[in-house]
Amino acid sequence: MQVIVLVEIFLIAVSLALDAFAVSVSSGISIPGFGGRQAVKMGLWFGGFQFAMPLIGWLLGTSVSQYIEAVDHWVAFALLAIIGGRMVWGALRHGAGEEEEAPPDLSARRLCLLAIATSIDALAVGVSMAFMNVPVLLSAVVIGVVAFVLSVVGGLAGRRLGALFQRRAELVGGLVLVGIGVKILVEHTMGG
Repeated sequence: MQVIVLVEIFLIAVSLALDAFAVSVSSGISIPGFGGRQAVKMGLWFGGFQFAMPLIGWLLGTSVSQYIEAVDHWVAFALLAIIGGRMVWGALRHGAGEEEEAPPDLSARRLCLLAIATSIDALAVGVSMAFMNVPVLLSAVVIGVVAFVLSVVGGLAGRRLGALFQRRAELVGGLVLVGIGVKILVEHTMGG
């Protein structure tokens, strides 16, 4: 296998994992008690989905690619906007003296939604791999490992930042998630 192909796969993996990295930073900031175990848990979810999505996309091939590419950015935006919006709403309500809801957590439901939202692009990449001469399994492994590593690093970095922000951590984390959703939507609708 050519070194150039490996470098291309790695660069694709990094670009796909950047949203997962940013969401991990946001979670590390906003989730009380976030630590190494939670960072690894988040990394496993994000890395697992980033591994699986290209394989699923590749299997789907050309039959449904136009439908996936037509809505992937809307799904990612909606999931991130809902989760981030709830965090912002909770932070603003708490700041206004209203009764506090439970802080954001790393429940399986939340992690699944975040993992889907940050890995939909990997599904589209998998569809495109059906038309390219690349080793799909190796690509999926590299994409998953890179997402895992960047998610763990992002979560731990966010934990450090969260200690600085204290009371505003949930608000900042929610705004970051909404911002990532908007970025995904703008990139895809404005010609990305």
